[in-house]
Amino acid sequence: MNMRKFRGGLYSLARLLGDVTALGSGDPKRVKRRAKRRVVGRTLGRLMRKI
Repeated sequence: MNMRKFRGGLYSLARLLGDVTALGSGDPKRVKRRAKRRVVGRTLGRLMRKI
């Protein structure tokens, strides 16, 4: 396994753990904010790829 795949896997794991932490907090504002930022980030990423 090369370093690029390893690092990508670690970043993916960190994002997943951030989602789990937000859900585990039980704070609806935090969960909503996390979900909104994830959707906005994905949308912007898709738009930037098209440019």
